Amino acid sequence: MTTSVVDNGVNVEALLGARAAFTDTPEIAQFQWRSSVAWVNGTHSEAEVETFSGFGEEQRHTKRFAFDIDHPLQFAAEDNGITPPEYVLIALGGCLTAGIAAVAQQRGIQLRSVRATVAAEMDLQGILGVDPDVRNGFGGVHVDYSIDADAAPAEIEALVAQSQKRSAVYDILTNPTAVTVSVS
Repeated sequence: MTTSVVDNGVNVEALLGARAAFTDTPEIAQFQWRSSVAWVNGTHSEAEVETFSGFGEEQRHTKRFAFDIDHPLQFAAEDNGITPPEYVLIALGGCLTAGIAAVAQQRGIQLRSVRATVAAEMDLQGILGVDPDVRNGFGGVHVDYSIDADAAPAEIEALVAQSQKRSAVYDILTNPTAVTVSVS
């Protein structure tokens, strides 16, 4: 009998090493994620992400990432990029999916495919000022996974549950987060 090596592309040893380092030196676990957003025209903005702070010092991604943000033609906009709420859905799906890959690697489960479909309902009467009693944000978010893996259905459900438990974006969306806005 041959044993196959599980490779989902996640370096679990490095993650466990970081976990041990954070346990030994908790101050290096303090991170600051950053982006800058510059208005272009109309409802079009461009966001950039390049640096962050963590491991006790300033860090830099391997390159500068740029993202266009806009609204669709149906809102009399230019449709130069996706809407801010769509970025939130991407963040949630990306965070949960990365977690599934990491947990599967650690548990020795080979993934063949993972696809998240993330959808949210929103009543625009709130943000457009039509009805002040309507919430500006999502009324609900649904994440539906299709996962093909060398695992029983119960093991796959456990992967998703553990990913959800450890997801930063899931936590941000489901727990109150203090947000301050200032003008300088």
